[in-house]
Amino acid sequence: MLAVFDRAVAQSPDGLRHPGAAGDGVVGLADRFREAHPSAVTVGLGAGGGTTLAFSSHGQSPLLPRLFAAVDDIFCLFQGTIENIVVLKQQYGLHKGATEINIVIEAYRTLRDRGPYPADQVVRDINGKFAFLLYDCSNNSVFMATDADCSVPFYWGVEPDGRLVISDDAEILKKACGKSSAPFPKGFFFTTSGGLQSYEHPLNEVKPVPRVDSKGEVCGTTYTVDANAKKDCSIPRVGSAADWSSQY
Repeated sequence: MLAVFDRAVAQSPDGLRHPGAAGDGVVGLADRFREAHPSAVTVGLGAGGGTTLAFSSHGQSPLLPRLFAAVDDIFCLFQGTIENIVVLKQQYGLHKGATEINIVIEAYRTLRDRGPYPADQVVRDINGKFAFLLYDCSNNSVFMATDADCSVPFYWGVEPDGRLVISDDAEILKKACGKSSAPFPKGFFFTTSGGLQSYEHPLNEVKPVPRVDSKGEVCGTTYTVDANAKKDCSIPRVGSAADWSSQY
């Protein structure tokens, strides 16, 4: 999988951009992805094509299959398996033939349209080995997460012009973003409105920590929960016509 988001859609978190060696950027990135992953499908979305999604099932693990789906204005890339899929189908009122990616899309729609659960609980309720990335064209919003053990390869970075790049291909990501790239942090989720958050410790702030390779050189950034910093959890008053996506 591959995704590129303009800064207006997904602002990279503090610390992900590294002052070290920059990458080659996103020019030709979709072509490089198609060369490395035969039969890849590429979709340009948003105003001026500011969002790019690419998907290929080539070389996928039978135990961690990749899925791509679009429902209404929601596009989703998913890899992995959900263990409690039967329970979640019942919870979200889905038919028996629904797959993992249908669950993720419906969970997001429930969250977006004033569902009863906070975003951290929506992700925490998903048990299994997974990584997903979702883009909602109706409000230019991104929602992505990985399981608490990062069982599925999932990386992100910032290319020289500030666009956020996400992929399961570490080499392609590193070429685009250079040292401003890293594995997506375990037990976290990211949204356009809320940025990077921990779904295991939703009341705590998040802080960046420099990554150091085997040579002792800084190579990107990881993130951890700041045990000493709590969020302001006051709930804002919003009218019935407010866009609920800005509150998760």
